[in-house]
Amino acid sequence: MENVDNKDYEVSEDVFERDFDDDDSADDADESTETRSASDNDSDDDDEEPEFLNSGRGRGSLAHKDLMNAKSLDATQLYLNEIGFSPLLTAEEEVYYSRLALKGCEASRKRMIESNLRLVVKIARRYLNRGLSLLDLIEEGNLGLIRAVEKFDPERGFRFSTYATWWIRQTIERAIMNQTRTIRLPIHVVKELNVYLRVARELAQKLDHEPSAEEIAAKVDKPVETVERMLGLNERISSVDIPVGKDYDKSLLDTIPDQETSDPASLLQSTNISGNLEKWLNALPDKHAEVLSRRFGLRGYEMSTLEEVGSEIGLTRERVRQIQVEALRKLREIVEKNGLTGEDLLK
Repeated sequence: MENVDNKDYEVSEDVFERDFDDDDSADDADESTETRSASDNDSDDDDEEPEFLNSGRGRGSLAHKDLMNAKSLDATQLYLNEIGFSPLLTAEEEVYYSRLALKGCEASRKRMIESNLRLVVKIARRYLNRGLSLLDLIEEGNLGLIRAVEKFDPERGFRFSTYATWWIRQTIERAIMNQTRTIRLPIHVVKELNVYLRVARELAQKLDHEPSAEEIAAKVDKPVETVERMLGLNERISSVDIPVGKDYDKSLLDTIPDQETSDPASLLQSTNISGNLEKWLNALPDKHAEVLSRRFGLRGYEMSTLEEVGSEIGLTRERVRQIQVEALRKLREIVEKNGLTGEDLLK
């Protein structure tokens, strides 16, 4: 889905705020609770819609037709404009339609959902830059709205927006917990982690430095090991293929050194030693060169023990050892004359 979080849409945010300002209980249920007066006549016996429902007929219909004729609107722009003209329900209408929805009336259920889509957008905007695009947040919030319509009981005296806000937030927050991490963590773990992170932010403001695990543990009254383990789960995984910068073509992978690759200077030196080793062996006495070749697998020989070399050339093990020591000493002198060390020869 296209990421459209940062676009400036033509629909003013006022469209989503103005009709819910009276219900700022969407943020604080204690301040937003209102009792409503139910209709004197039981809706079970109403064969005709109440008179107050007719007053909202046709609201936004002309604007909707104009909207359908608009060109070059992306999916998010089109959606936000369309729901911006969906008529809201009055308190009486909420009671009427919610009662019918509880009885299984699909048309009333649909009307309740469509009339509160703007509430979802208003809440979803507050969760931007948390890992999901605006459309993804709205989509998850709409699932919560549908659930709220199915569970809402108008007889309890609360406005629907107050009740629906909890469900909308719940589905959005769960989606963020489940979908924004490369390695998914269980919901209860994410909630516990968020507690530690919130305490860490509070301590950082108070102490003017990043709090240590010990300071956080003391604040939440938890073992330091538990805090360290939980904070370790907050590490984010990034792709090594992401560009290093906006104006830089190389990826992060291109900037990471390969620890297994030999240094060019060492590689050149090693090649130089291999190329000159035969010449250096020829500078030794024949017996010395033969012993070294058989002992260390040079000149096509396989590596052999002192005893094996002795039996092959007719010498004792001790005599082979003595020749080897003398040969290595002379070879080291030759190597050092060429600007190298004995250690370089053994690499």
